[in-house]
Amino acid sequence: MDLDDIPVADVMTQGVVSCASDMPLSDIATRMEASRIHCVVVQPSGSREEGRAWGVVSDLDLVGAISMPEISAGAIAATPTVTVSTQDSVGRAASLMSEYQTTHLLVLDAGGYPSGVVSTLDVARALSRSPTDVG
Repeated sequence: MDLDDIPVADVMTQGVVSCASDMPLSDIATRMEASRIHCVVVQPSGSREEGRAWGVVSDLDLVGAISMPEISAGAIAATPTVTVSTQDSVGRAASLMSEYQTTHLLVLDAGGYPSGVVSTLDVARALSRSPTDVG
């Protein structure tokens, strides 16, 4: 199977959970646990560009900052956010993950707004499918 033949839209998780850049990590952890997700999209506090992404905080970022629970999302968010579009291939997403050493990419819609997330698990799922299962 060729991951370049599978669009990100076929494997991504639809929708995003976001937070303000000044949200404390303990609140982010609570949000992740309640939503059963592995990353949140960070938006600048008081942003005039509502819905635009500024960074991403993953569960691994939380683990790395466990000794600093008072620190904010903006202080540990991965920036700039690595993004793909729904039309990009899973192969491209996997290449970007490897290049930027990240486990999550933000998927942007045609207007440049976050519409979902693609993770390393999504890539693994695509790899495990047979050609007749895709699409």
